[in-house]
Amino acid sequence: MQGKVLPEPNAMTPVYVGIDVCKEWLDVYVQSPPGHKFRVANDGFGLRRLKRELTGLPVARVIMEATGKYHRAAQRSLHAAGLPVAIVDPLRARLFAKACGWLAKTDAIDARLLALMGEALDPAETSPPTQALEELQELVNARTAATAEKTALLNRRAAAVTTFLRTELRRRLAAVERHIKRLDGEIERRLGAEPGFARRRAILLSIPGIGLTTAAVLIAGLSELGSCTGKQAAMLVGLAPVACDSGERSGHRAIKGGRAAVRNAAYMACLSASQHNPDLTTFAKRLRQAGKPAKLVLVAVMRKMIVLANTLITQDRLWSPVAP
Repeated sequence: MQGKVLPEPNAMTPVYVGIDVCKEWLDVYVQSPPGHKFRVANDGFGLRRLKRELTGLPVARVIMEATGKYHRAAQRSLHAAGLPVAIVDPLRARLFAKACGWLAKTDAIDARLLALMGEALDPAETSPPTQALEELQELVNARTAATAEKTALLNRRAAAVTTFLRTELRRRLAAVERHIKRLDGEIERRLGAEPGFARRRAILLSIPGIGLTTAAVLIAGLSELGSCTGKQAAMLVGLAPVACDSGERSGHRAIKGGRAAVRNAAYMACLSASQHNPDLTTFAKRLRQAGKPAKLVLVAVMRKMIVLANTLITQDRLWSPVAP
């Protein structure tokens, strides 16, 4: 429009960078007028080039999707270089794309979309886990997978009628059980070798109902314990009831989302805690007497147990029958 002066970017204009991660490549989009996009290899050489490209820019946030393990090297390298990195849920990024009306999906488009998402929502910075925590998470996840494999083999052996197949399944079961036993030993060793892990394990094991397996899952899968509120911890596990109200309608509140592996471990622990933990036993009994459904009682006990664990770790003290 005649007479209108367009503002020019300056050195203080915050820059948002979106990176779409895959096994081989990093597609990068720098959200600064004009937009700049490029591709580097997802290896040491590519990461060095990426940091050179971003050097000197007022980067407010680098946004990447969680990809299991492929984003970890880039996250660590950029974080070590002093660049703030935010790791976002891929589903959240896809819903943002739909909200923007973007139906096409390519690596370059996803990188630009992540940069726009960072500029619009400014997600919080995500610090990379320590090397010890990352290795513990890998071992705990491997144990969870091995346990699921053992359950599947038990079901197949129960349904098998051929003698040869039953023998083969029995051999595989024995091998998986030895594998789980070795994983348990290594997890126990690492929990004892790291002082921070050892203290958390001692606090969690002091809570009646929580055993070593559940403690390991909570330490590896819910590292935020002790640094968040009880409500936030319950939401991270997916145990907080979510409101569903509209106008004069008060909808049914239900749990959703969260970390399934942690929630599954808490479910097994709450079955024991509701019988052997005096506080949780009284709490569950009161809910049942109020006519609450059995599943709702279990979820409430799980939530109370997670909140209790978060409180004890925050206060750095063991559980006791009488709270100080």
